[in-house]
Formats: sequence, C-alpha cells, structure tokens
Amino acid sequence: MALPSKLDQQLCFELYKASSNFTKLYARTLEPFNLTFPQYLVLLVLWEEDHLLTKDIGERLGLGIGTLNPIISRMIAHGRLTKQQSAEDKRAYVISLTRQALDEKGPIEQAIYDKVISCNFIDMSAITLMKNLKQLNSAFAEMDL
Repeated sequence: MALPSKLDQQLCFELYKASSNFTKLYARTLEPFNLTFPQYLVLLVLWEEDHLLTKDIGERLGLGIGTLNPIISRMIAHGRLTKQQSAEDKRAYVISLTRQALDEKGPIEQAIYDKVISCNFIDMSAITLMKNLKQLNSAFAEMDL
C-alpha cells in the first residue's frame, strides 16, 4: 500500500480542498437564483442586519472595499440591493436589501438547507468541525496575519 504523499498529509491542502468544494456546492445551489457565492454572503450579512455601511459589510466578510464594491454593484443591477449616501458621512454608503432580496430569503435558505442535508453533513461531526474551524480562525486572527 502506497504511503500518502507529502501534499496529502498537509492540513492546509485539506482545508483548501474543502473550501473549494463548499464553494462549488454553494455555487451550483445558488445558480438558479442568479447568485454567486460572494453575493450570497453579502445577503447573509444583510438578512441578519439590514442598512449597513459598505465598510461594515466588508469587515464582517473579511473583504476589502475594492473586492466588495463590484459585488454590491452587480447586486444593485440585479435588483437585490440599494445604495444610499450616508447622512452622517458623505463619503460612506448605506447598503440595503430590496423587497426582492427579502422575498428570496426563504427560497434561497431552503435550497441551501436541502443541498447540505443531501450531503448528510448536518450532524455532530459538522458541529465539531465548525467549532474546530472557529478555533483555528481565532488563532489565526491572534497571529495578526
């Protein structure tokens, strides 16, 4: 029996593959809604708390403004978001959900739930994995990468 390669023994490689596979899973699930995975993440943030500054969305997602602005622009073009100049800071913009985005919340969440359930992934191992990944990301945050 062949020994695993050095690559196959790397935690970072397994995390990379898992991240890539999750992104593909979500991309296929979101395709009927004409949504990309990053756009879905923006919706998740705004479904939790609507009317946020662009910079606040970026901070929650770990995305820079240069990355986030094109995502938001496409979502505005598709009728999911609006962008208004902040009353407090004329350089800042408040991003808000449209009625369309609010109406799509249930169907999108159900599609994601159905796909994840079909993978038999919602059980204790998923909860443990989430906890471990949160601890890993917390340790990385303390390293100030």
